[in-house]
Amino acid sequence: MFVGRNLEIKLLTDLFDLKKATIAVCRGRRRIGKSTLIQHFGNKARTFLEFQGLPPREGITNKDQLNAFSEQLARQTSLPRLKLDSWYQAFSLLNGIIKSEKTVILLDEISWMAVKDKDFAGQLKIVWDTELKKKSKLILVLCGSVTSWIDKNILNSTGFMGRVSLEIALDELGLSHCNRFWGKRADRIDAKEKLKILAVTGGVPRYLEEINTNLSAEENIKRMCFTKEGILFSEFNRIFSDIFSRQAPSYEKIVSILAKGHKSLSEIASQLKKERNGHISRYLNDLTVSGFIAKDTVYKPGQKSRSRLCKYRLKDNYLRFYLKYIEPVSEKIRQGLYKDIALENLVEWEVIMGFQFENLVLNNIDSICKLLNININSVRSAAPYFQRKTQRQEACQIDLLIQTKYTLYVCEIKFRKIIPKAVIGEVQEKAEKIKPQKGLSIRPVLIYSGELERGISEEDYFDKIICFEDLLTIR
Repeated sequence: MFVGRNLEIKLLTDLFDLKKATIAVCRGRRRIGKSTLIQHFGNKARTFLEFQGLPPREGITNKDQLNAFSEQLARQTSLPRLKLDSWYQAFSLLNGIIKSEKTVILLDEISWMAVKDKDFAGQLKIVWDTELKKKSKLILVLCGSVTSWIDKNILNSTGFMGRVSLEIALDELGLSHCNRFWGKRADRIDAKEKLKILAVTGGVPRYLEEINTNLSAEENIKRMCFTKEGILFSEFNRIFSDIFSRQAPSYEKIVSILAKGHKSLSEIASQLKKERNGHISRYLNDLTVSGFIAKDTVYKPGQKSRSRLCKYRLKDNYLRFYLKYIEPVSEKIRQGLYKDIALENLVEWEVIMGFQFENLVLNNIDSICKLLNININSVRSAAPYFQRKTQRQEACQIDLLIQTKYTLYVCEIKFRKIIPKAVIGEVQEKAEKIKPQKGLSIRPVLIYSGELERGISEEDYFDKIICFEDLLTIR
């Protein structure tokens, strides 16, 4: 089943209209569906060839990678398995079989291919300039999870300057697309049950494929997370070892810090007990580009300029769930002692579910704008809002502040069994503290999962009340 990605498919398809050979780059976290997207797009071409690098392991050589490429080439074409001495030879050989017809070539996990050859990107660039770019119906897609390698060697490389026609940073699926993984049962399974699973998986397609719709949310989560065979039990270590290799521990420490809440660069450096420097900034950038964390920058209401205040947020639901609930009891899980755990009895379950629900909302801002009838092109900023205490203003934190030219949408995100009527007073207080410039209207919005206490709707305070089910069903 292929779900969503309509925009990405259109952007890729439009490359054929350029009537010249093009390079597209597709990057994103492990399991996000990069290969599946390009494979699906490849069906639109007359010829589709895909090559994948061997995963990192101790002792792997450039010869191993070249042999793997040769085997994949032989399997997909009429060529015999040939001994290759260089990537220049490999790419030149590939060029020789491309005909004058719509062709898509995928170099998947390209950083793995290149791991033992520092001249890999340079050799690819030479073959592109001298041979491949002459194939007017060719789309070459460079794909990978190690976004730092792609940034350094392709996107920010002088050698590939002006040669990349399309860059796709693949993010999680929207909630309405996630809903389709429940298939024919989607309409009769309650939104609260879906939320339990999505709180763990987020919109990561590979995790959603593991949903057994015959089982309850609790049974699915136990099977995926709390058994030693479960896909999400060992996934965390694979993510960091495959993407960040020897530097994985440094990235894991940052993620562990952010699992406890939003943090500024200074706060992260302090908890790492290190000075603010380029290394920490690079780690944070790598995690951001990979889609694991988000950098939320504050725009002062009514102003176009950004504040210096920004905080980092762990946006990946699986990572937080793993660090909070799987890793601390991993040894007991290996011993089979957690198969019968009751999710609601886990420590701070409702608190963590609040964080997870907030992430799901923030990762679906386009859907929120649709429900608010906001043209996405008119949005100046949409992110969590932080305001420091000064002599002129009080400290304030807003879950989501959407700003258009004339309106501020103050969005409160709540996950509770019962949403109390007191939420009205909380949002009123926040709205008063931000003190926007004249000419801006303030519209309070409640986005929630749970049951509304009687009287919230009758008070007629919120301009819009959005429940989780709305996000699952919007088109």
